[in-house]
Amino acid sequence: MKTIEDYIEQHAADCPDKVAIVCGQERCTYRSLQERVRTRVAEYKKGGYQTGQIVCLRALPTVDFLIDYFALHQTGCVVAPLEKDMPEATFQKICAQLCPHAVPEGSADILYTTGSTGKPKGVIVSHQAIVADAENLIDGQGFSSELAFVVNGPLNHIGSLSKIYPVVMLGATLIIVDGLKDMNAFFGAFDYPSSRMATFLVPASIRILLQFAAERLASLADKIEFIETGAAAISQSDMEALCRLMPSTRLYNTYASTETGIISTYNYNAGKCETGCLGRPMKHSEIIITERGLIACKGKTLMTGYVGDPELTATVLRDGIVYTSDLGLIDAEGMLHLRGREDDVINVGGFKVAPTEVEDAALSFPDVKDCVCIAVDHLITGKALKLLVVMKEGEELDKRGLACHLKSRLETYKIPLLYSQTDRIERTFNGKINRKYYANG
Repeated sequence: MKTIEDYIEQHAADCPDKVAIVCGQERCTYRSLQERVRTRVAEYKKGGYQTGQIVCLRALPTVDFLIDYFALHQTGCVVAPLEKDMPEATFQKICAQLCPHAVPEGSADILYTTGSTGKPKGVIVSHQAIVADAENLIDGQGFSSELAFVVNGPLNHIGSLSKIYPVVMLGATLIIVDGLKDMNAFFGAFDYPSSRMATFLVPASIRILLQFAAERLASLADKIEFIETGAAAISQSDMEALCRLMPSTRLYNTYASTETGIISTYNYNAGKCETGCLGRPMKHSEIIITERGLIACKGKTLMTGYVGDPELTATVLRDGIVYTSDLGLIDAEGMLHLRGREDDVINVGGFKVAPTEVEDAALSFPDVKDCVCIAVDHLITGKALKLLVVMKEGEELDKRGLACHLKSRLETYKIPLLYSQTDRIERTFNGKINRKYYANG
């Protein structure tokens, strides 16, 4: 099986002067990339790095990080890319924990995820899974060798890291930006001389762009071929707003996780613009809905397991199937629909409420910037719903108006009993609501 690194060598021979990576003012061709990787491999081997050795790296948004990443793979090592701003003590602790462990032959990466438990878990990803992820994306979203793909998220997270794979496999161009901290730098990336560009944005980033840079985003509608989102649920109102701004751009909502790899995707700008619609499984993937209504996945993109924890692995990965905590269904057209997470469902007097459905309805109310639906104790029903709302600057929450708005969109038992205005909603680094923060109401 060819690895991603084998494709770098192929492109260095076939299109040596093609730009492989752009980062700020630095441009690296495929010839230069291959030469620098080869030099780094020699340094690692001279330094005594061994096949199967686990090596931790800070996932910096730089060309040099990618050279290290590719070179360590070619050396036979397993890369654990860690959050770039992680405290040094935490970084060293994880390195020390990983060192004693052996991983199966064919392992490429260990990606850390907190998942639903909040406890960090090292997910083992194989070279086979990396290639299968790349082929799923190429087939499902139409990556091409002419594409210039802007990556602006953390390179230790599958959402951004996985975009490197199809770009390198096809000999396309990768443009690295350090998040949206500098919005001018993000938009400046699209000045690259290519008529075919694309990017990945978590829903939180899409909301920021819609609120603060909608006109600038709309001006790129003819240049951006597609935008993928994932990692968290995107609201109906944001989907519709993005469709209006970019009528000719393919807008993909993707189902993926560190454990499952890239599973399915759907262009909601060319069909159902519907929250939670995630399309059909890609070429290397299969989706099963369990008796409890949970999503389970099969195929070449799955993780190998959790490093050093066979017991935890067995709770998730059994007989070549990864069982998730995501609630879903497959419609008559064979498309997956996400219905929230089993762990997040709130029981209100015997009625099950997915907080994401309430939040999505609330986000369509004028001047609501962000929100979270949480459970609070109630003497009669056991639990009741409370909605915490962040309003746009200068606006005050109209509790009655919001409640009436929700009543027009939701069943009665899904209408929150309590409403409160807050300054911010706690979210994880990849834009998901940090529901554990609100676990005690």
